[in-house]
Amino acid sequence: MTSKARANGPQPPSVWLSDVLLAGACPLPEMASLPAAGTPCLWRGKYFSSGREPAETQVTPMLRHLIYKIKATGPLTVAEYMKEVLTNPAKGYYVYRDMLGEKGDFITSPEISQIFGELLGIWFISEWMATGKNAAFQLVELGPGRGTLAGDILRVFSQLGSVLKNCDISIHLVEVSRKLSEIQALTLTEEKIPLERNAGSPVYMKGVTKSGIPISWYRDLHDVPKGHSFYLAHEFFDVLPVHKFQKTPQGWREVFIDIDPQVSDKLRFVLAPCVTPAEVFIQGFCGHKLHDVLTAPGTADLTADVDFSYLRRMAEGEVASLGPIKQQTFLKNMGIDVRLKVLLDKSDEPARQQLLQGYDMLMNPKKMGERFNFFALLPHQRLHGRSHPMNACQSKPSVSPVAGFGELAWR
Repeated sequence: MTSKARANGPQPPSVWLSDVLLAGACPLPEMASLPAAGTPCLWRGKYFSSGREPAETQVTPMLRHLIYKIKATGPLTVAEYMKEVLTNPAKGYYVYRDMLGEKGDFITSPEISQIFGELLGIWFISEWMATGKNAAFQLVELGPGRGTLAGDILRVFSQLGSVLKNCDISIHLVEVSRKLSEIQALTLTEEKIPLERNAGSPVYMKGVTKSGIPISWYRDLHDVPKGHSFYLAHEFFDVLPVHKFQKTPQGWREVFIDIDPQVSDKLRFVLAPCVTPAEVFIQGFCGHKLHDVLTAPGTADLTADVDFSYLRRMAEGEVASLGPIKQQTFLKNMGIDVRLKVLLDKSDEPARQQLLQGYDMLMNPKKMGERFNFFALLPHQRLHGRSHPMNACQSKPSVSPVAGFGELAWR
């Protein structure tokens, strides 16, 4: 989330950005000098592939769609390419497939260990208490995967029901994938109470979780009701469309995607004649391995490093920021070692081995421990006391340190 996206609504108590592959795209100037379609002379010169050349080009429905689009409107920016490949309503990678888990293309922290989501559940309760125990709050998750993370958080909410008994909680999931939304519904509700479905409505699905909490699905963040909200974005910002740049002797040039003139069903990178301010690189993942981003579009995930310093600058003045800090540090501060010991003491040998393997994957510096990061955006009053009157339902807020981040770092 950026401050701009929240400008017209109440400021949420926290925006949580966790386990995100680092870095983001800078805003681009208007590119008036870009060549129009059908002006090949401006696109001559150096071009380059995205990596190892495939033995044979796989012509996917998405590739055909992209070729038609390029022929009609000219080369695509990397951002346009990512948006089409990942979220095109008819052929996008995220729309119809389940890409998570051992049988998918990648696996995320919640799928590795239940402890990850449990500790985040504790974090949200801690922040709810620190911000005055509001009578109601919304938990909004962006890109909720298979619903595993939300499920682990909701289990903690149930286990600590005595703490939350006077709080009206609702869950709001922002999800563009039809396939994943159905998996989320099964994970979180078991559909014991029939879901309300309305494909044409901003709230395209509604239900009740296993623990009786209202849950709703949206395709667009702007459709989520305004209110006292906590936002969770886990491995979300790294798949937002970004622009890519390359430094040349003539200055920064944006990278575009065009049809290879030598092979009609193959794409290539080309450089545009335009000065640009930043550089970001993208990677592709398929079957848990790096994947050529221009090969078989629509069959593999695309991910980018997202710049937290840019998010911090965007939010400056509107909210305070904490982090990023390494996943290993955050989880240790949240008490992962204590929780692991409790679970090990209650488990048989096969379960113990699974818990230890999951812990190693999350915490090992050579695995996820130092590669993944946590970042939080919070209201200034959360760190320095309240600057406006409380409502009648709130208790006095705390100015205690934010759980997981250790020593506060004012930005």
